[in-house]
Amino acid sequence: MARGHPMALPCSNAGPLYGTPHQRGTLNMSTFSRRHVLATGAALGVGALGATTTPAAAAPAGFRGKGGREETRTLDELYQAALAEGGKLVVYAGGDTPTQQDGTKAAFKARFPEIDLTLIVDYSKYHDVRVDNQFATDTLVPDVVQFQTLQDFDRWKQQGRLLHYKPAGFAKVHDAFKDPQGAWVATGAIAFSFLYDTATVGAKTPLTPRDLVDPKWKGRIASAYPHDDDAVLYLFTLYARTYGWDWVARFAAQDVQFARGSNSPGDAVFGGQKTIGVGTAGSAVSSSPVTFAVGAGHPFMGWGQRTAILKQARNSTAAKLFLNWQLSKEMQNGSFNGWSVRTDITPPSGLKPLWEYPNAHVDGFPRFMADRAGIERWKQTFALYFGEVKGDPTPGWLGLHPGA
Repeated sequence: MARGHPMALPCSNAGPLYGTPHQRGTLNMSTFSRRHVLATGAALGVGALGATTTPAAAAPAGFRGKGGREETRTLDELYQAALAEGGKLVVYAGGDTPTQQDGTKAAFKARFPEIDLTLIVDYSKYHDVRVDNQFATDTLVPDVVQFQTLQDFDRWKQQGRLLHYKPAGFAKVHDAFKDPQGAWVATGAIAFSFLYDTATVGAKTPLTPRDLVDPKWKGRIASAYPHDDDAVLYLFTLYARTYGWDWVARFAAQDVQFARGSNSPGDAVFGGQKTIGVGTAGSAVSSSPVTFAVGAGHPFMGWGQRTAILKQARNSTAAKLFLNWQLSKEMQNGSFNGWSVRTDITPPSGLKPLWEYPNAHVDGFPRFMADRAGIERWKQTFALYFGEVKGDPTPGWLGLHPGA
């Protein structure tokens, strides 16, 4: 679902972004979020696919128009302009729990104390249809959307819903993590895999996905429902394609503790209830107290959590401030998992940029998310193996207009 789970991200619902509360606390994550699913909103009756280019003579400072150059104003200049605009900002972010973006809010508030920021976390698959309904009823609430449902951004771009804008540092963002015209840009690089308690398993013999079906781990595994969160779903499709349906059947026989929210597997491991957590965000920077599995030759999945400014945003300057801040080197260097969307930031020792891991399938996830019929088949197939999704959504029920 939404998510996910980096600046400091895609999650059962994955921003700069993800991580369990434990990961955020122990790894000093600044931000993280995520989320998902189907969206079939009403199309905007607009012929053009992008924002109309403002003549250079009339353009405000720092504006370069569709397909133009990056923002030239500093963060402080944007801050003052945002205050002059009204000093408010509403962000809808994909994620798993109401507090998942508290680190982001606190960091933004510390840097820009006079901006009234409202940041609402929900599964991306609920946020996106919520935004579609707000479009249809002319009741739009957010200025910025930051979701795991990658397909929505392409659709909204075609509908003319997104502001074409290139924040400072846009040219340094990896090509797969940005729209060429600036309709959206990924502000966090998120990875989903499985993690395990290092002390219990032992650091000398790292686990692989094949080991998850070993009977010795029966009753000791927690997992997010793959048919509840599209990022977790993609991870499980990679497992099924790599290891076969027999692997899936054997995993189903492991007495797995399934739950909603991609935060739940990590919570179970960090809380000492389970040894292994599957379908969650994590950090490969450190193996203490858990190991996040990204071993060569075995699949995991990564993506860029997309962020965009809505063309109808009431607070467009504050929205631009938010994007520039998220993409700043300061924030990108603070990513809890060590990965950045920028090509000019070197990951910590031992890590490569996320897109340099062939087994992360960074290019595959956007294609997967675009095939909504295929996703429905995968979901219903996994439901046959693992049972129907049970439980309330972990962010709670937020209704039609949270943040209004």
